Amino acid sequence: MEINQILFYAKDIIESENMQRNKEFIQHGDVSIYHHCVNVAILSLKISNKLHLKVNKKSLIRGALLHDYFLYDWHKSGKTHKMHGFTHAKTALKNASDEYELNKVEKDIIKKHMFPLNITPPRYKESIIVSISDKICAIKEIFD
Repeated sequence: MEINQILFYAKDIIESENMQRNKEFIQHGDVSIYHHCVNVAILSLKISNKLHLKVNKKSLIRGALLHDYFLYDWHKSGKTHKMHGFTHAKTALKNASDEYELNKVEKDIIKKHMFPLNITPPRYKESIIVSISDKICAIKEIFD
C-alpha cells in the first residue's frame, strides 16, 4: 500500500511542523497543499509500480511530498509570490533544502516539476513521474 511506503520513507516530512502547516493552505479547488502533495506521492508510486519502472522510491516519495513546499497561500496577493507558477519551484527547493538533506534526484524533482512552464526539463525518471503526477492530480483536484 502506497501510504505505508510514504510513511516508511518520509515520516519525518509528513510529521514536520511546516508540512502540517500546509494543511491550512489551499492548492487546487478545496484540496490543501498537504493533501495535494500526498496525492502526488501516491500517484507517482502507482505509476512507477504499474509500469514496472526501476526508481528510487525514497527519492520519488520525498521529492513528491516536497515539490510544493513553498509555505504560503498563493491565492492571496503578495510580493513574494506574484509570479507563483514560474517561481514556486525555486522557493520550494530552497525551503526543502533548508530543512532536509536532499539528494540530486530529490532536488531535480522539486526544481523541475513545473516543466514545461519552467523550461529546464526533468533529468531523472523520478522527476518525470512526479511532474506528470502533479499535473494529473491538479486537473483532478480542480474539476472534482
